[in-house]
Amino acid sequence: MSDTDLRARIKEMLVKNLMLQVTPEQIGDDLPLFGANGLGLDSIDALELVVSMEKTFGVGVPSSEVAGKALQTVNTIHDYILEKRSAAA
Repeated sequence: MSDTDLRARIKEMLVKNLMLQVTPEQIGDDLPLFGANGLGLDSIDALELVVSMEKTFGVGVPSSEVAGKALQTVNTIHDYILEKRSAAA
């Protein structure tokens, strides 16, 4: 899967599983997912996102520390998924 395809799947997962009121195309790769200056996700959304990542990509997030780094933007999720997949290979 290409980097572009993976980013598109991440955006689709975000919109579908978190029931966001935006389209995948409206989510920038570096847009903050949490906080007022981004999508405005909260801690409940973070839990849902972790579950969605596990179901969709087979990648778990073991702790809140890891989640804090991995779940900042589409790009950080993308890099985290690739890192976990290459470690498992």
